[in-house]
Amino acid sequence: MKTTKILAVLLPGLLGLPVWANGPTYDSSGNGNLSGTYYFRQVIYLVDSSGDYIRGIALNGSLVFNGNGTYTIPAGATVYDLYQGSEQSEATPSALSGTYTLSQSGLGYMSSPVNGIYTSQNDTVYFTLGRGGILIGSSTEAGYNDMLIAAQQSSPAPSTGTFSGSWSMAGFLPAIYPPATAPNSEDVFFQMNPNGAGSLGTVTVTGYIGVNGSAQQTQTSANVKYTFSSGAAIITFPNASSATPYYSGQVILNFSADGNFVFGGMNGWFDMLVGVRNGSAGAAQNFGGLYFQGGFDQDLSQYSSAGFANDDSYYGSLNAANGVIFSHQRLLSPFNGTAIGSTFADQYAVPAVSPYNDKGAYMQFAYGSNGVYRIGAGTYPYLGLNVAVQAPALSGSGVWINPDGVVNAASSAPFTAGVSNGELVTLYGSNLASGTVVSPVVPLPTTLGGVQVLVNGTPAALYFVSQGEIDFIMPFSDPFTVAQIQVVNTLGSSNVVTEFINTTTPGVFTNPPGGIGFAAVVDNNTNQIVTPSNPANPGDTIEVFLTGLGTVYPALPSDGAAGPYPPNGSLATSVANISAEVGGVSASVVYAGYAPAEAALYQMDVTIPSNAAGGIEILEIDGPDSSAAQAAICVAGASCSGGSDRTPSDRAVRAMDVSKIVEQGHPLKHFPPAFNRLSK
Repeated sequence: MKTTKILAVLLPGLLGLPVWANGPTYDSSGNGNLSGTYYFRQVIYLVDSSGDYIRGIALNGSLVFNGNGTYTIPAGATVYDLYQGSEQSEATPSALSGTYTLSQSGLGYMSSPVNGIYTSQNDTVYFTLGRGGILIGSSTEAGYNDMLIAAQQSSPAPSTGTFSGSWSMAGFLPAIYPPATAPNSEDVFFQMNPNGAGSLGTVTVTGYIGVNGSAQQTQTSANVKYTFSSGAAIITFPNASSATPYYSGQVILNFSADGNFVFGGMNGWFDMLVGVRNGSAGAAQNFGGLYFQGGFDQDLSQYSSAGFANDDSYYGSLNAANGVIFSHQRLLSPFNGTAIGSTFADQYAVPAVSPYNDKGAYMQFAYGSNGVYRIGAGTYPYLGLNVAVQAPALSGSGVWINPDGVVNAASSAPFTAGVSNGELVTLYGSNLASGTVVSPVVPLPTTLGGVQVLVNGTPAALYFVSQGEIDFIMPFSDPFTVAQIQVVNTLGSSNVVTEFINTTTPGVFTNPPGGIGFAAVVDNNTNQIVTPSNPANPGDTIEVFLTGLGTVYPALPSDGAAGPYPPNGSLATSVANISAEVGGVSASVVYAGYAPAEAALYQMDVTIPSNAAGGIEILEIDGPDSSAAQAAICVAGASCSGGSDRTPSDRAVRAMDVSKIVEQGHPLKHFPPAFNRLSK
């Protein structure tokens, strides 16, 4: 195991680079940002072992947040339930109530609005609050797939005359009613042109129906009308017939406060339909920065051959800059058994023009409100829906940690990915240190340049400090599920930010550094760094350098300061089961744990499958609660220069195509905070 050669690549990239009795609590200082009345729609899906839908629940109404951690749902919210062919629709007879917690970062959680209606479970919806008061959430830990969207009510309420212009729409329609097999699900992506006087004219809805494969289906409806009631648009489509495969009867849409985003669905059904007001035809959109996201996926690629579909729902975030997207989705699939954090990369055209077809992600996307919103629907065999809303800009004074500037130091995975014990973490902010200092020794100190980082009250080992950035190691012995992080220096103490602690949060170092592109790996057979001009061969064992593999055994010092020097001389291996894939093919993991005699660095020895296709291959690292596919390796057998349209079979990494990024020589050290709301 040879670390010297790879450290010459990694370390320059990193440069520029009291325990509570009942456990630390999650930051609730953002509760005041969520107050007033919000329209909402929550749809819930339960599936069987084949991925076929067996139950659907849709809940529509108003959420009234008090700005102090509680909400109510006034009486009269509508609930529609379909279970094994039995239909039920009703209005809630009395007001319901719940609680919520929102951090300054915009990530929070709330008791599910469906609690006490059709389930006695104490389910939790994890959500983000984006610009314009758009809330997107999912009950990822509850064992079922769902999505909740809410938007702050505007004053005055929207009316017939305000619904006008050109709109892009995207929707997901699950197959709940018999035949409820997964391939009967649908998604749509189409345009509407309300005239501000109650008419939509002819509406042509285009989309995919699973049973019809890759051939798009079209529904054309003439003389479509709309009215308004209590601020919501009610669109009336012709009743169901052979010519109306998608929308029939009433579709109800609620509006964002800025009037540029809508969401809703069919009255009495379980679809989710979203829309954005289009900008000028062909105009470039200002797409970039941090976005909050949520949605559904339905993978039908194996249904015909293996008899099952893979469904998931998720919340998370993405960062976009210079044509590259780094995405995190906290998702739940019935086949996972537990929620996982999936991190992967994607591309978009610059300048960003709407709409566009993302071939790598199997999605069609449209931007709205000059890039504030992005919506998308899947393309066969990957149906689904994605909604992304730009995150609000954050700022602070004094010693300040940006609440959404806590990222994986290797991959720069967005803050919603959380952290894990032993991970090398990067903090961004202002006045974090009086100067730039790099630790010259191992073990790493817990005070560097007059700076300390406290994690749940424990001083953490420090690798690098500067005015705007700190790299530190999450303590190995932290027993909690929430990390309260604070910086203390000669200027004072910072704000406290919180992160969820996961079992694993893998991020692979890249060469050059930045988190996107070719992984920082050494070929054991040649003792050379793997590059496009020096590819690894199938069957070779490579050393992958990364962080975020979680707790190791034998245990290291609690602060993570030293490399693994157990008394018996054994290696400190990861406790979690860690696996790898190369180009979608399972790869043997020879070792996964801390890099010998190093701090802040994990190492995996992975044998490249003998049947690897060659060329640019995505390297996927999987833990029990994680999947990371942000980096690639060059495997002999095909060129690693030029374009690559290879699409992995795994839905979680389908968007990864690094060839363009490699060709551009992506300049960012830590992708993507350098572009740079994190310094504001």
